[in-house]
Amino acid sequence: MTQVMACIDASLSAPAVCDCAAWASQRLDAPLTLLHVLDHQHYPQHSDLTGNIGLGSREHLLDELAALDEQRGRLALEQGRLALEAAKTRVQADGSENPQLRQRHGDLVQTLHELEDEIRLLVIGRQGESSGKRQQLVGSQLESVIRTLHRPILVTPGDFTAPRSLMLAYDGSATCDKGVDMLAASPLFKGLPIHLLMVGADSDDARAQLASAEQRLVAGGHMVHVAIRAGEVEPTLHAYQAEQNIDLLVMGAYGHSRIRQFLVGSTTSRMLQTSDSPLLLLR
Repeated sequence: MTQVMACIDASLSAPAVCDCAAWASQRLDAPLTLLHVLDHQHYPQHSDLTGNIGLGSREHLLDELAALDEQRGRLALEQGRLALEAAKTRVQADGSENPQLRQRHGDLVQTLHELEDEIRLLVIGRQGESSGKRQQLVGSQLESVIRTLHRPILVTPGDFTAPRSLMLAYDGSATCDKGVDMLAASPLFKGLPIHLLMVGADSDDARAQLASAEQRLVAGGHMVHVAIRAGEVEPTLHAYQAEQNIDLLVMGAYGHSRIRQFLVGSTTSRMLQTSDSPLLLLR
């Protein structure tokens, strides 16, 4: 059974991830799993220190270093367990009754790739533990997660409030058309108004593409607002979002061709860095 999966750590984004995941799982009527991955690069399961220069003959020191690594690993594991328990308490307070807790040791990206078939929606914070209090930084592994997973990914900033409206950054691509069909059919945004914004030249072709997307969303029960705006993509999206007081942005993530990857991919990265609202990224 597919589920909403939330990545839990000790970062400042963790409470927002909990609130967002609880909201999404209830809207989708899907099970919720809280996942904590203990990074094997920082906390290896087994340490081999025999190759360290000058330490080969000092067995007692090697033993002490190995014991320290083992202790650090146990403490990190316990910290992760406590983080999961705290997350469970928070999502239950948000209305999620039976969240599943999972703890894995390894690489976050690889772990999510292995679990991809179980994921209906991934919820992850914009910042990881290593980002500290630097609000504009994007977590070091977030881009790799987005590029690896072919599932919708909901990225939360430091706070989350249930959205009352959303905007799809529409460019007529196959990814965006799939996004239109997903929004039309999904209960995640049922009943919410949707803004379709195309950034570019106002042409007959652009209006025809928007009209087709609008029809599908209206058939799905949404109130739809359509707009075409000229300008640079990132500032135009931000300006329209602020003007219309939109709570959540939906956009395609990272194109596949080299040209599209440069154009769309760079926009995705900048939007992750600068957006103060949740972003739903589609692959």
